[in-house]
Amino acid sequence: MATSCSKICKLLLLGRTPYRAAWKLQQEISSVRRSGRGDDTLILLEHEPVYTMGRSGSQDNVKASQETLLAAGLEVIEVDRGGDVTYHGPGQLVGYPVLDLKEYGHDLHRYSRMLEEVIIRTLAEYGISSFRENGLTGVWTEKGKIAAIGIGVRNWVSIHGFSLNINPDMWYFSLINPCGITNRPVATMRDFGIDASLDEVRGKLEQQFTAVFNVQLLPVQEDCVDELIPARTHAVG
Repeated sequence: MATSCSKICKLLLLGRTPYRAAWKLQQEISSVRRSGRGDDTLILLEHEPVYTMGRSGSQDNVKASQETLLAAGLEVIEVDRGGDVTYHGPGQLVGYPVLDLKEYGHDLHRYSRMLEEVIIRTLAEYGISSFRENGLTGVWTEKGKIAAIGIGVRNWVSIHGFSLNINPDMWYFSLINPCGITNRPVATMRDFGIDASLDEVRGKLEQQFTAVFNVQLLPVQEDCVDELIPARTHAVG
């Protein structure tokens, strides 16, 4: 529950969204935040199938040929976050916190640990024991990595974020070395016998985000997204 000293953080629920549209939205909201206007924002959504490649990524970690990718309608998009290649798609809860990190410890490592803590607490609600691995970002279980984290920061305002595997189609992960890791499996909540909807998991994650970051989440309707970007004159498509 939010306390009297908690900060305001807008909450934008977008449903299934193409990756480029969500990336553009993050850039617009973060530009406003860097100018000192607006509020922090947490975007929660689900993506159409796509691969993204972080700044330290290697094309060698995309195992599929261009022909295979094209046949499956898959794109590899190079983005401005840390990390290597990862997959986003249906059955995966993706979160993009656009936060002024000067108000959350002014520390990128601390911020990453806070995101991991949100996911660890969310999984605990379902009886799934999860943990951190030394030297690796993300959240792990006895069955493998269940959540990936990759962030981008400019002038201490964050973009990108995390993805939690609820029940995605695991075939897509077989075409890459997820996060550049070749010797560890990827896990899902379904692997632990959890049959939960994305909406249900999202609700629990919102509660844990509120607690870990000490914020008050204020929902913004999708058709009111322009209020997050005062100078915006066109819709994100």
